[in-house]
Amino acid sequence: MNYLEAIKKIKQNKISNVYFLNGPEVFMTENTKNEILNKVLSKDDRETNLSIYDLEETSIQEVISDVETFPFFGERKVVIAVNPTFLKAKPPKNELDHHLPELEAYLKNPIEYTVFIMIASYEKIDERKKVAKLLKKETEYVSCDPVKEWDIDKWIKQIADQFQVNFEPKALERLKVESGTNLMFLQSEIEKLALYVGPNGMITEDIADVLISHIGESSGLKLMDAVLEQDLSKAIHIYKDLEKLNEEPIALLALIASQIRNLIHIKQLKEKGYNQKQIAEYLKIHPYVVKLSMNRERKYSRKELERALLFITEADSDMKQGRMDKQLSFELLLYDLIINKSNIG
Repeated sequence: MNYLEAIKKIKQNKISNVYFLNGPEVFMTENTKNEILNKVLSKDDRETNLSIYDLEETSIQEVISDVETFPFFGERKVVIAVNPTFLKAKPPKNELDHHLPELEAYLKNPIEYTVFIMIASYEKIDERKKVAKLLKKETEYVSCDPVKEWDIDKWIKQIADQFQVNFEPKALERLKVESGTNLMFLQSEIEKLALYVGPNGMITEDIADVLISHIGESSGLKLMDAVLEQDLSKAIHIYKDLEKLNEEPIALLALIASQIRNLIHIKQLKEKGYNQKQIAEYLKIHPYVVKLSMNRERKYSRKELERALLFITEADSDMKQGRMDKQLSFELLLYDLIINKSNIG
């Protein structure tokens, strides 16, 4: 079951006895856990009938013992267990002695008065293991894998509906550019915007420009725009802002190089007759990013873009081998790309 299906069932009060949340997307695991808690326990009940265990510190048999204990002055209880390293292909050497048959037996016959939530925030688990198979078969299994770029529109709609707000098209595109697939950022930004416009409010482009926070990646893309626009003053200003965010020059080099490679790929695909939608699907990037890139790539030849990659590679080598201070090397690269004869325009 995917995250959206799980949340829908929980909101309808269809609560299962055992949940297995598996995947590295923290927003999904935290939101699913909180939705369950909101439905099962009041805030007062959480003081006595909520237990949270780290399986790197507590054995699974101790957890199951608590799961099977009656609630304290309440009808139901919630027990949460995190970090089940015994599900990994290579558990740590100092792992506790987990008696997995107790967990396996419980999964086949869970207690009615307890909601047991196991959270494995791993990209992969060893699905060959008996306990892993049982967790996926006998529980309400919720996949918490990272969001794909082409699915971001439905995620924004779901969160916006939750906060009862609407977006003008340009404001929506601004949010997508800033957030990428960062669901936690999306949640906090939409909540902030909702507080500003109120229930059923409309978020305009002007409101989005003022209120939406900047994150490193989107600011990096703006740095790339300044380079392509041949605006040295703007590029230096953006770079100084990124320095304040502790963005590493080497990481910014990689980001600019990635954007230039995208422009080269898009130029090649356009020459082969691909349209915007087909390019987005082929490169697995958001259609809006493709739209922006298609406007950029027209201004430069493939030779000019490849030339820029060469200078970026040289700067990267200087930084990594300590031949030049990273900050100075990056600023000189911006000067070369924009002002010097080695620029891309």
